Amino acid sequence: MNTLKRIALIVVAIAGFSLAASAQKFALVDMEYVLGNLPDYEVANNQLEQLSQRYQKEVENIAREAETMYKNYQSQMPFLTDDQKKKEEAAIVAKEKEAAELRAKYFGPEGELYKKRQSLMKPIQESVYNAVKKVSEERGYMCIFDRASSADIIFASPRIDISNEVLAKLGFSK
Repeated sequence: MNTLKRIALIVVAIAGFSLAASAQKFALVDMEYVLGNLPDYEVANNQLEQLSQRYQKEVENIAREAETMYKNYQSQMPFLTDDQKKKEEAAIVAKEKEAAELRAKYFGPEGELYKKRQSLMKPIQESVYNAVKKVSEERGYMCIFDRASSADIIFASPRIDISNEVLAKLGFSK
């Protein structure tokens, strides 16, 4: 009898949680769509792309220099003394190290490109977050999911997509 009471209590609890969960209001926002419709985001992305290309060329030039030094070394190796070989090898290693350090400086986890991306994107992300928050507060949503980053969402009704409302809060209408 005791087990029957437990099962009945669990069933009642599950039903209560189901009713409480169904009372919650949820929405979706497509962050890729929202960001893709913000001119500031496009400008920032273009700046980052140009900077990335400039950095990449700089790193590639130094790497090419190291490669040229190595090819020259290989062709001259039979004519070099042991000391000259050591000096050439050290110079090649130093040039390769310079390229690697420059790559890390520009593209590393705390590199120049990362810092620039943070400085350009953070204000845009904050304004989008604030717009999502305002829509959420006005419409009484308890949770808003990003449809663009969630692979788990197989289908969602277009009625719960608030992407255009977020754009409107940001001053852009679609």
